Amino acid sequence: MLRGRPKTTSIFRSEVMSLVQLYIPSDVARYTVSQLGELGLVQFRDLNSDVSAFQRSFVNDVRRFDEIERKLRYLYSQIERNDVDIYEFLDDDFVGNSRGPRDIDDMEERINAHEDRMLKLTSTFKNLQLTHLELLENKYILEEVSSLFTEITGRQDAGRGRGGRGYTTADGASAGRDGAPLLTRADTSSRRSIGSLDAARAGDVGIDVDVGGMGRDINVGFIAGVISRDRISTLERVLWRSLRGNMFLNYVDIEDPISDPKHDEPVYKSAFIVFAHGASLRDRATKITESLGATLYQVDSSAERRQEELIDTMSRLDDLQQILENNNVARVNELTSVSEQINTWFTVVRKEKAIYHTLNLFNYDANRNCLIAEGWCAANDIPAVQSALHMATEDAGSTVPTVLQELRTTKEPPTFIRTNKFTDGFQNIVDAYGVPKAGEVNPGLFTCITFPFLFALMFGDLGHGFLMTLCAALMCAYERRLAWLAKDENLRMFFTGRYIVLLMGIFSMFTGLLYNDIFSRAMGLFGSGWAWPTDQGGEGITVEAAKLDHVYPVGIDPAWHHASNSLLFTNSYKMKMSIVLGVIHMTLGICLQVPNALHFKKRINIVHVFIPQIIFLFSIFGYLVFAIIFKWSTDWYARDASGELTHISPPSLLNMLIYMFLSPGGVSDSEKMFRGQGVLQTFLLLVALACVPWMLLVKPLILRREHQKIISEGYGRISSHVRVSSEGEGLGGAVVVAEQEEMQEDDFDFTDIMINQSIHTIEFCLNSISNTASYLRLWALSLAHAQLSEVLWTMTFLPTLKMSGSFQPVAIMCGFAVWFLLTFCILIGMEGLSAFLHALRLHWVEFNNKFYDGTGVKFEPFSFKAVLDEAEEQ
Repeated sequence: MLRGRPKTTSIFRSEVMSLVQLYIPSDVARYTVSQLGELGLVQFRDLNSDVSAFQRSFVNDVRRFDEIERKLRYLYSQIERNDVDIYEFLDDDFVGNSRGPRDIDDMEERINAHEDRMLKLTSTFKNLQLTHLELLENKYILEEVSSLFTEITGRQDAGRGRGGRGYTTADGASAGRDGAPLLTRADTSSRRSIGSLDAARAGDVGIDVDVGGMGRDINVGFIAGVISRDRISTLERVLWRSLRGNMFLNYVDIEDPISDPKHDEPVYKSAFIVFAHGASLRDRATKITESLGATLYQVDSSAERRQEELIDTMSRLDDLQQILENNNVARVNELTSVSEQINTWFTVVRKEKAIYHTLNLFNYDANRNCLIAEGWCAANDIPAVQSALHMATEDAGSTVPTVLQELRTTKEPPTFIRTNKFTDGFQNIVDAYGVPKAGEVNPGLFTCITFPFLFALMFGDLGHGFLMTLCAALMCAYERRLAWLAKDENLRMFFTGRYIVLLMGIFSMFTGLLYNDIFSRAMGLFGSGWAWPTDQGGEGITVEAAKLDHVYPVGIDPAWHHASNSLLFTNSYKMKMSIVLGVIHMTLGICLQVPNALHFKKRINIVHVFIPQIIFLFSIFGYLVFAIIFKWSTDWYARDASGELTHISPPSLLNMLIYMFLSPGGVSDSEKMFRGQGVLQTFLLLVALACVPWMLLVKPLILRREHQKIISEGYGRISSHVRVSSEGEGLGGAVVVAEQEEMQEDDFDFTDIMINQSIHTIEFCLNSISNTASYLRLWALSLAHAQLSEVLWTMTFLPTLKMSGSFQPVAIMCGFAVWFLLTFCILIGMEGLSAFLHALRLHWVEFNNKFYDGTGVKFEPFSFKAVLDEAEEQ
């Protein structure tokens, strides 16, 4: 039987969690986990923590889907490389419904077939590319060698025309009758060369090349090839030094880049030819060029054969180009068919892999042929879980249902707080400090209001608040269209926190109305309560405003914005306001100890922790708040019937608080506010001092007395093993045994308790002072924001309004653009971030530490949505 459970949920506390045990028949296990993954309501425990990941039952299935996912990643990379469009839609029937083993096998066969075809096509394409590269480079080499030999032949013919036959010089070089070299270092416009076969004569080298049977064999050979253009200079230097100048290098840059399969990008190359005398030098040149990555080609010395080879190469290139195009079309068609299903396959494979990862957390009961699982789920969600189990049994076509048993346990459950898109951002702020313990009061409920309000106190400006509200409202109104922002790492924070920004903007508009501030300008909405004299004043003369018979109804009177003492007034007003609101905020935090104590049945914390803390805070800072309100409500410049002042002067509250400790009972006439003030301050000080030993000693002594009472009555450690019968629930009369954890109190150590209580007492007393002072940041940042806004207005936009002449409209437009840009970037962007961080600190340090432990563990249920989101982020 399932225990009774609450029917209502609230963000005030975490959900009541139940530890459930599932007995899942083996043939239903996969369908059950699939349904629970779609539901996302159960966090499974690892019942095989002592078993390594490689020894678990379903490790082979996990490896199988890892391999399928690898194949899909390969196909996806090919799709991106070939610029094939990917269809974004999913096959909902295949993804959303439970899939049988046959469906998975069919999907795997299709993926394997696509991968095999792509591997073959890609391998063939690479081989064809290599062949195409060789033919293309060979074509450039043939053209270069033919061009060079044609040039040499032309020079030889010119030499013979001038003097008859050529002759061979002493070093074996061929020259004309006039001795002029037939091949020199002179370059054409498209060809560059270096070196000489005649080290002695340097540049006067000639070579008689046998063209058409003419000339003589002088044992001068050559090698030709192609090398990367950025290495040609290295090749020149190395050859020159290694062969000691006994070489001739000629090269030309290939204009068009060549697609090299070994590189992802096209490569610029150069064709070269090296002449060297003797086989030894040629072999050495061959080794050097190959070591630098050059590709060498055999070129015939006969012009006719070179021409035939060139024609054959051109023909083969044309044929090969057609084959490459056909191969590319086949690959694109194959990838297009894959792109229609690849997102669906990715989703299914990731889900299936997550299913088997989860199944590895379960225990296998060989006697019952079932899997035993344990997990946490919210008590209110157990009916939904049971419904999913029933659907899984139907999908599997089994007659044996899965049994769900709720266990009694003393384990600390994970914390599950239901949120929506509005409260999720505020809950993330709380979770960043610490996750609430199960049953602990959740600060997120109060943060929804107090966080934007404290932010607005520092950021109060009606104009700035309106711009912030407008931006946030647009993100909220078009959140579906702007959902892509959540995928961007830099913009995700703003999009997920759009409702936080919306409330911050709305509250900033409210506080801006109270401050009577819109872009650092005043608003006279209801008529000022002060009037400036029109018959007085002048440059350098100070005049005093006359008070009228009415008061400005909402916020600060606009007359203060034009007063020379406005800064003194707003400083005093905002400083006192910060103290009042800070004490109220801390009081709320202390009061939240009461529901925590009632929930965890620790009433001792109410009487001996909460009460002395609240008395201590009110005795000092509650009295300060009273003094602030009293000073605000008193007319310190009122006169009696005779025209005399009824009060001496407004007292300094800071001096009053200091002398309350330094001089108890003594109040000077200048600091006196009411009769009996000294007696009241002495009484409050004594009460505050009495609260210190109350917080320090009473609770530990009571716990010690209760412990001694338990020991004297003979009660020791308690352990229990509860047997829960499950007859008639589908297990054939089997008995389910739920062994409960040993329930025992921790060893009582009075010394540890005393030390812990001392630390908490000292921390609270000191933090009461420091935390109260910390709220003065509300005043400081509000003042800084207002002054910076005033400076931007005065320095950028106001001077353009005072200009005259034909350029004034242009100046106003430029001034407004600069003012608006700086306002948005500095005042809204930077100042808004600063106020956000300070509001965050006030909640984490000044508010949360009054009642909040934040030592819980977040509830992370098994959910396909979380699995797919994590995969997309990677």
